[in-house]
Amino acid sequence: MHNYSSIQKFLHDFILKKKFINKSLFEIEKIIFSKNLEIKNKSHIFITGLPRSGSTTLLNFFHSSNQFKSLTYKNMPFVLSPNFSKFLNKKTVQKVERLHSDGIFFNNESPEAFDEVFFNNDEKFIKDELENYIKLILISGNKSKYLSKNNFNYQRINLIKSILPNSMFLILIRDPIQQSRSLLKQHLNFSNLQKRDDFIKRYMDYLGHKEFGLSHKSWNKSVKFKNFNDINYWLEQWFFFYENIYKNYKSNKNCFFLIYEKLSNPSYIESLLKEIKLDNFENMNFNYFKNFNKNEINIDFDAEIYENSINIYNKFISLKT
Repeated sequence: MHNYSSIQKFLHDFILKKKFINKSLFEIEKIIFSKNLEIKNKSHIFITGLPRSGSTTLLNFFHSSNQFKSLTYKNMPFVLSPNFSKFLNKKTVQKVERLHSDGIFFNNESPEAFDEVFFNNDEKFIKDELENYIKLILISGNKSKYLSKNNFNYQRINLIKSILPNSMFLILIRDPIQQSRSLLKQHLNFSNLQKRDDFIKRYMDYLGHKEFGLSHKSWNKSVKFKNFNDINYWLEQWFFFYENIYKNYKSNKNCFFLIYEKLSNPSYIESLLKEIKLDNFENMNFNYFKNFNKNEINIDFDAEIYENSINIYNKFISLKT
């Protein structure tokens, strides 16, 4: 997004800022491309969790199986018209490191969390059109199962399950202080980037990416810590977020809880793949997880909120994957 041309920026602003344009293209797509495709009982995968938990890496890993279809950068900015957009962006470009500076590289073939543009509509539209939207995405890639990574998927687990009952929700959990430090780092990073380039802020706002940066929106109401530049704010958010996830979904048979620190163990991944009954995973790239290590933390944090968070973290560890 930081090296887009003026024309590309204008196109993103024009298409993504005005919902009626995207919705109109969506309606045209349904007329032209929609066909009978049974997807209701397929095992679609929805990856979610607090950001900086390894969700993009997990997305790339499942995408490497070639068994799923995701939205990719080729679909931007025509996110609601995946068949139309794929004809506009045929040329594959060289991979570059994303703005997070975290060692993850992407190009226009890479999958990403773009379906929030669809979900950022009223609930009636989502209920009426989710199945149609996923059908169009699957048709565009000639696949039968959908793969989504969206940090806000946790908000709509029951809604998605009511429409696609066999969907699986992979919820990632990372060591609380490690994840909080990473969230703070990215908040500072993107705040600086957005101050220098307003298009980065607009781009992230269009996609609903308010996890960090100048438009950051808290997942839960802060109690003790309200300063976004304080690690304790992010640690408190971590606690509220995963406390709610544990309380509401620990017994949900469609939810699978993945511990970030265990993803570097191939046996752990294989057990997950068997649990979700994913076949033919021998050719999947397990190297995606090789750098999932703990970093040294040299920063003060509140002992009480950390202890509460660790207790939740350990509860997730004790659950079956």
